[in-house]
Amino acid sequence: MANRYSTNYRMNRVFREDRAALIVPIDHGLVWGRVPSLEAPVAVMRRFMSEDITGFMVSTGIVKQSEVDMAKAPALARVLAIDAFWPTSAPATGTGTLVASVEDAVRLGVDCVKLLLPWNVDDAEKVLYCNRIGSVVSEASKWHMPVMVEPVFLAAPRTPEIIEAELEVARIGYDLGADIIKITFPGPDATAKLCAELDIPVVVAGGPLSGDSASTLRDVQDAIAAGAQGVVVGRKVWQRPAEEAAHVIAEMASITRKHYSRRW
Repeated sequence: MANRYSTNYRMNRVFREDRAALIVPIDHGLVWGRVPSLEAPVAVMRRFMSEDITGFMVSTGIVKQSEVDMAKAPALARVLAIDAFWPTSAPATGTGTLVASVEDAVRLGVDCVKLLLPWNVDDAEKVLYCNRIGSVVSEASKWHMPVMVEPVFLAAPRTPEIIEAELEVARIGYDLGADIIKITFPGPDATAKLCAELDIPVVVAGGPLSGDSASTLRDVQDAIAAGAQGVVVGRKVWQRPAEEAAHVIAEMASITRKHYSRRW
């Protein structure tokens, strides 16, 4: 399907023709500080650079400290988180803010910017988020910088009601002008529904470490078979023992090729 993304240089670095994106996020420190197994994020990046992945999700500090490493791996894309929210444990009273600009992202040479869209916040905070995302989308268009928006209900249990509500918030992100929607895996049927409704790439987040590696791989396969254009999996990989993590990444990489169909 030909559309405005087909000639966008950065979008085609994030999303390749031959496989779904397999992005390893290591930006968790922005909101959670010293996450177990990610105390040294650049060391984690170096550990996975030689694996069969397509890129990383990073923070400004990680980009600055890994410039030499990434110069040696130019095929790997980088998605820059440019906002944060505190405290994630109390979203009703929390506050979000930008921590980097689109111009910073361009200067740093990344391929995409990412913003949260928390929705279990008060109405004033919702207004601020929509204004913030709208402003970033406007500025990003001047630089042909893709914008990824992540609808989320912070610290909320993954009930059917929350999953359905996240699909509704994904539509808000789409209408705000997102180029990519990142959503915690809502199941294969809901993923297929979202991918059918939105004419932009949808990527699925892995979420916190839970279950065994087989269940993680099954979710990845289901997500991509349902139409997701990529997966963003961090804690379910780098919080596992090194040998198991390498196995999971290799299996995910195979899935991203065998079950992928490009939709944009």
